[in-house]
Amino acid sequence: MRVLILTSLIFLVACSGSSDIVDLEEFVASTAEKPRGRIPALPEFKPYSAFIYSASAMRSPFKSPAVFEELIQQKADSVAAPDLNRPKDPLERFALGEVVLVGTIAKENSTELKALLKTASGSVYVAERGHYVGKNNGKIIHVDEAKVDILETVPDGSGGWIARPQSLGFAGSGGN
Repeated sequence: MRVLILTSLIFLVACSGSSDIVDLEEFVASTAEKPRGRIPALPEFKPYSAFIYSASAMRSPFKSPAVFEELIQQKADSVAAPDLNRPKDPLERFALGEVVLVGTIAKENSTELKALLKTASGSVYVAERGHYVGKNNGKIIHVDEAKVDILETVPDGSGGWIARPQSLGFAGSGGN
């Protein structure tokens, strides 16, 4: 027990020296003598002015614009969607620009012409009214000696379908 008291006394004497904190007291004194900083004054705020909606006589932003109304009117001219699940004809693998009319044939005693259509790959196909050609659901509606009339069914951009007439002519005749 004596040893514990003696050790505690030595530590107390060692820690009580005031010469080690002189530099700390000098720093605190020099900092206290320096001029203090100033906080700038708050900026002056402009008073709030309420917005007055002055476009009440104009079209409501929640109604369709007039251009859209015209599109709806055109939608009335739209056609039924094509049957996308039907078996595809061989000529539907080619774009209309890759197909040309090279001739027509007819059975003896028949006025119904069939078209001979040549593809870009060089194959010739026999097609008649009701067959499909091209990548846009093009249905052959008429065949004559100079051209083949096709009615394509294409999307109108607003979820509907429109019919677009096309024709195929002889190569070099400008029938596309």
